[in-house]
Amino acid sequence: MKQLFLASLLGSTIAMCTAAMAADDLKTLEAAAKAEGAVNSVGMPDDWANWKGTWEDLAKTYGLKHIDTDMSSAQEIAKFAAEKDNASADIGDVGAAFGPIAVKQGVTQPYKPSTWDQVPAWAKDKDGNWALAYTGTIAFIVNKKLLHGSDIPTKWADLKTGKYKVSIGDVSTAAQAANGVLAAAYANGGDEKNIEPALKLFADIAKQGRLSMSNPVIGAMEKGEIEVGVVWDFNGLSYKAKMANPDDYVVLIPSDGSVISGYTTIINKYAKNPNAAKLTREYIFSDAGQINLAKGNARPIRADHLTLPADVQAKLLPNEQYKKVTPIKDADAWEKTSKALPQKWNEEVIVEMK
Repeated sequence: MKQLFLASLLGSTIAMCTAAMAADDLKTLEAAAKAEGAVNSVGMPDDWANWKGTWEDLAKTYGLKHIDTDMSSAQEIAKFAAEKDNASADIGDVGAAFGPIAVKQGVTQPYKPSTWDQVPAWAKDKDGNWALAYTGTIAFIVNKKLLHGSDIPTKWADLKTGKYKVSIGDVSTAAQAANGVLAAAYANGGDEKNIEPALKLFADIAKQGRLSMSNPVIGAMEKGEIEVGVVWDFNGLSYKAKMANPDDYVVLIPSDGSVISGYTTIINKYAKNPNAAKLTREYIFSDAGQINLAKGNARPIRADHLTLPADVQAKLLPNEQYKKVTPIKDADAWEKTSKALPQKWNEEVIVEMK
């Protein structure tokens, strides 16, 4: 009994010391970040995923000044590399596929936030160089003024027999469209190496004259050009919210399967304000930071560990809709397949259009 008591006491003491060390580390980080006084970002503009809320909180709580330069994921990594002797950016937000690329190019530095254990293994780099803060899952957005009742598709299988036009966008340029093809592949028995089931599905739709060449963007939706669009869930929800009559649209995850991906911060190896950048990541993964992302219609990576305010939760899709979503398991294979996708799409799908 005495040994059990001592073991228990030792375990409790270690846990308390670890918690205290973590708290001290955070206090040290906060002090260092405040001394730097600024954090400069790329690809994290105010109107994307409600980054505005995060920048305002960091300014109010820690006195961090902020500027952002919006650019693509590839441009962000190139900027980090090109400016290593005089870095103008401290942190960036890139698509999931670009996290490992940034590491390979040697432009990142690691930082694991205190909520690290609540980030799924598939969504983070084991060394802390990148971790998805929020996810995107391929969804349908449906115009209920054009489709009614049972005509509204709830799964990929419904697209085969529907009478409506399907808009997926340009698979040669849009990551959203390419991931839409992968999602359809997953739902029909394919994977990162085998997208033929998806190509067959879209070829059948094209043969029926139902493959729309309109991009599923808000402008086309407002004109009534989109009956069923294939989009990231956060895009669909944002588009719906901006409509004059949001109730005319429904956004849903296809119940027979979809792909989940997302966006990760990368901290510049050459950052002039590295502590401010690390504190920014710490805040993004905190409850408050995750709620900020949800306010921007982005599903937080820690969604299963959060209790979102009712009005914020109402903006998102229910957690149960995500039961059959699949993260990309083989990133290298998908990179190879996605490069070959535009030619395959032209040869197997576009050629069938009426």
